Amino acid sequence: MTTMAARDATMYWLSRRTANDVFLLYSFAETDSATDELRAFIAARAARIPDLRIRLQEIPGDLDYPRWVPAEFTSQQFVHHRPDGLSWQALLADLGELLGTGVVATEFPWRVHVFRSVHSAPRSAAPVVVVVLQLSHALADGTRAAAIARALFGMAVDEAVVHSTPDVPVDNSADHPVGPGKTSAQPGDSCGQPCGWIARRVDPRVLGVLRLPAQLAATVWRGRAAYLAQRELADRTAAGEVPAATTGFAPCALNPATAVDGHTVRMLVVDADDLRIPGKTVTVVALTAISRALVDYLSQRGEQPERLGTALPMALPGPSAARNNYRGLSIDLHIDEPDLRTRANLIADELAARRERALNPLLSAQDRVGDVVPAVLAVRDVERAELDNVPAALDGNTVVSSVYRGPADLAFAGAPVLFTGGFPALGTVMHLTHGVHGIGETITLSVHSDPWVLSDPDRYLELLAVALDAVVAAHR
Repeated sequence: MTTMAARDATMYWLSRRTANDVFLLYSFAETDSATDELRAFIAARAARIPDLRIRLQEIPGDLDYPRWVPAEFTSQQFVHHRPDGLSWQALLADLGELLGTGVVATEFPWRVHVFRSVHSAPRSAAPVVVVVLQLSHALADGTRAAAIARALFGMAVDEAVVHSTPDVPVDNSADHPVGPGKTSAQPGDSCGQPCGWIARRVDPRVLGVLRLPAQLAATVWRGRAAYLAQRELADRTAAGEVPAATTGFAPCALNPATAVDGHTVRMLVVDADDLRIPGKTVTVVALTAISRALVDYLSQRGEQPERLGTALPMALPGPSAARNNYRGLSIDLHIDEPDLRTRANLIADELAARRERALNPLLSAQDRVGDVVPAVLAVRDVERAELDNVPAALDGNTVVSSVYRGPADLAFAGAPVLFTGGFPALGTVMHLTHGVHGIGETITLSVHSDPWVLSDPDRYLELLAVALDAVVAAHR
């Protein structure tokens, strides 16, 4: 048994209020293997991956953080959809339905959805198998999820692969792929202590109560350290030693104060070579294209925003007890700059500045406070959090998640991978999100939207394709 890190528990508690599961799509060539053989393949691989052999156990009364406990693969974790086959457009419709669902992590924190004989799919004239790996956000962030998928479908079957953290965050280039890493043989709790016979024999509620005084003292002590760090960060920012934080972005038509009305998915799959610009990462190219597509789309709706920004998750370097080891960046898309080459330069500079600030050690002091807050207080904060109101200033008008998922050496029962995609969750604030995911020599730009906000997703995908071409052409 392993006590969950506070950040992971927060993701679980949030899942009780809003859909926030992580979804990874992989398209494989169709295989001659029977569906029962595919199920057996997943079961056998999962048995070798530590992250896929656990489930969540709540502590009554939330007197302590939930625990990860051993669990075996069940038949419910392999779902075969549409056994008679379907078109790519029908798959996208089904995928939209899936994105509104969530696994129950106390039963199983992941499952695999399989669609066979999908015809008219990108990158293949023949039918394909589409696999969607769905994971509780408490189990993995985007980077860890990609590593789990690499373990599940990787060629090497002798690797107990679960996680790695790239040295350079938010870099969707072939130089920084998601790769394997191994878990510790001796799991530890959130305080770094091995889970021994005491944790197995004593009522977890008693342990939670016993830890409460020490956690409260640590919260106060670390809170003071965080306050001093915040003051020092402000002083260094004023002195020009640290980049200033981004000013928030006003809500626009993409951010209505309404509940999500549904889920629509579109994907644009391109050759990586088509997006390569000397001196620019794929992330920067994609952000620049998205900035233009958003302006074109909003203009067609009669909207003329003065500023637009995006929230961009950044994987943090170094080891972490938390499975969710990232920080959100707030990126100005510089839509007031008409020249796309200059705009791309501004976005690249913006990304570098935001990364520099986010990696400043002074910001870690606040994280350390959250790591020791008693569970009973942390869950109360999540339950009382305002999720139904759109604030006056946003970190971004959309979300863009960018992850390179490694070389194209994955296979499903011998069938090679063709491309991959991902879909950041929607919420009250974010009704349109984007994924930028690469594997091998393909890049997929995924669009996940609320149909109330994006009534014509095919038109938006056309605008995005045109914008990509324009960004690349501006650098020729």
